[in-house]
Amino acid sequence: MSKRIVVCITGSTGAIYGYRFLLACSKMQGIETHVVISEGAEETIKHEMGLGYDELAKLGTYVHKEYDFKAPIASGSFVTDGMVIAPCSMKTLSAVATGYEQNLVTRAAMVTLKERRPLIMLTRETPLNLIHLRNMVQVTEAGGIIMPPLPPLYFGEASMTELVDLTVGRVLNMLGVKTDLLREWGVDQE
Repeated sequence: MSKRIVVCITGSTGAIYGYRFLLACSKMQGIETHVVISEGAEETIKHEMGLGYDELAKLGTYVHKEYDFKAPIASGSFVTDGMVIAPCSMKTLSAVATGYEQNLVTRAAMVTLKERRPLIMLTRETPLNLIHLRNMVQVTEAGGIIMPPLPPLYFGEASMTELVDLTVGRVLNMLGVKTDLLREWGVDQE
């Protein structure tokens, strides 16, 4: 069973989520990723992870430029199994909530919503103000899934990478991809 997933990384803190998601997908058979890395994300990735654009881009099957509106993911006729924005900045959340197709990330998100495909947004900000919350409600009402990447601490002590991977596993599961990154509560508990 093959999957075609759009993966967008924006400039919010938490670049590790997009990186680990792409890394997981690159190691699985039958997953085609279409990646967009925003200019803001390039700076965040360099600062938080010490990685360059090319190091992250090589994990994607196809990589599209941030303003390439001719990319296949800009059209609903290009069928995908869903889209993940990891991390999702409040700027991107706001653009999606208001239908402002400022770049390929937000255009692809609007296509995903209009085609009724899963759109999962790993929003990164705290604390949240009322504008953030209203934007989250707006996206949820349009069919998107707001998923702040909160680590499942109930599994006990784990490294940051393990906690990130548990979130990545949940996102993959939501897209119908089975992975050993997902641990289920109550299964194999000691």
